[in-house]
Amino acid sequence: MPIDENIPFRPIRVAVLTVSDTRGPEDDRSGDTLVARLRDAGHELAARIILPDDADRIAEQLTLWIDDPGIDAVISTGGTGVTGRDVTPEAFARVWEKEIPGFGELFRWLSYQTIGTSTVQSRATAGVARGTYLFALPGSTGAVKDGWDGILRDQLDIRHRPCNFVELMPRLTER
Repeated sequence: MPIDENIPFRPIRVAVLTVSDTRGPEDDRSGDTLVARLRDAGHELAARIILPDDADRIAEQLTLWIDDPGIDAVISTGGTGVTGRDVTPEAFARVWEKEIPGFGELFRWLSYQTIGTSTVQSRATAGVARGTYLFALPGSTGAVKDGWDGILRDQLDIRHRPCNFVELMPRLTER
């Protein structure tokens, strides 16, 4: 999609959450991939943490970031599957005010191009809470690449046309 070079780029501040019972900072490849991509795009890493698959802890961390005026968006990786421990979408749903259903739909369509019907096992999702965007991606590096390269890179760039998430940021808390 077209980028309007007449509009100055506006970096946003992004918090990255990795949800995993087994990964640590030394082997968080999906988190590292996401951080590299958002920085390469010119955005600021505002915070980063790894949490276990625990809906209460995830919702608590999301709430802290939503309430932080220094964070514009949260992108998580992991915990979006269908196993008993995969609770990221449930935690996100606890805190958002509005779901963005098209995000998960588009993610699965893009992912289908790469992994075929296995994409139905993903519950990638997104929403908005008190002016903060929330995006939940699956935990593989391939999923992070699909989500960032295919959706978030453009939607988090104010120059993207015909529209983007960043230009809506001042209006997210309207009533």
